[in-house]
Amino acid sequence: MKLCRFLASKEAGASASVGLLTSNGGLIDLSQLGHPSLAALLESDRLTELLQDIESRNTPQFSADTVRLLAPIEKQEVWAAGVTYLRSKTARMEESNFSATAYDRVYDAERPELFFKSIAEKVVGSGDAIGVRSDSRWTVPEPELALVFNSKGKAVGFTIGNDVSARDIEGENLLYLPQAKIYSQSCALGPCIRVGASEAEARTWRIGIQILRAEKVVFEGETTVQRLKRSFEELSAFLFRSQQFPHGSVLLTGTGVVPPDDFSLIPGDLVRIDISGVGRLENTVVAV
Repeated sequence: MKLCRFLASKEAGASASVGLLTSNGGLIDLSQLGHPSLAALLESDRLTELLQDIESRNTPQFSADTVRLLAPIEKQEVWAAGVTYLRSKTARMEESNFSATAYDRVYDAERPELFFKSIAEKVVGSGDAIGVRSDSRWTVPEPELALVFNSKGKAVGFTIGNDVSARDIEGENLLYLPQAKIYSQSCALGPCIRVGASEAEARTWRIGIQILRAEKVVFEGETTVQRLKRSFEELSAFLFRSQQFPHGSVLLTGTGVVPPDDFSLIPGDLVRIDISGVGRLENTVVAV
């Protein structure tokens, strides 16, 4: 089952609704059933049973093609884990001028690399634009499985994330990581939140990316969640250690697909990220 946020009207000032995407391509408006808040819904201890019950009641549906899907986030903070795939460790060691060994050490360390990525208001959804910094010459997308946590630290769902990163800025100095990772339109999530899946099932999913330029594929790659080194429980335990997230949080789990060093996103590119158990996140690229 998949939860989403959507706009049913294109009129200015229209408010977002919470929806349940059904297996037949339909959409149930959960806001009309007393569930106007996605974050509050994710707090339910019986979330899967609740959604199954709603779908089984022959609740009125309409086509998901008639609405605009929004990023599936309200007030949650977005964080990210780094160097969780061997490919990511190699890439970040290669890009770094001074501190390559830091990435080598953190890959094998007990404590993972965790960093803040975005507040909810700055997250873009599928169909929106992601950005490349005007002062970066080397920017890449990072396709990632994102864990959705409620306020109690329970992983209640999965979505797709794009941790857009300025690799030249990050590689120049580790202290520049926030500037390389946190800027306008650098975080995309969507198109929905997959609920009811276990970690064992999620680890069978494929993560694929395609980048199109002038309608031609200029890069594509694929990995599997199984190659993620750290367990979801381990990542959750460190994220919630000495932390409180009253509205829940979203954690990007790292990337296992990295374009070659001579590749950079440019305005006009189209980035498609597919995760087999979730769906497709698609964004155009603009300069910011």
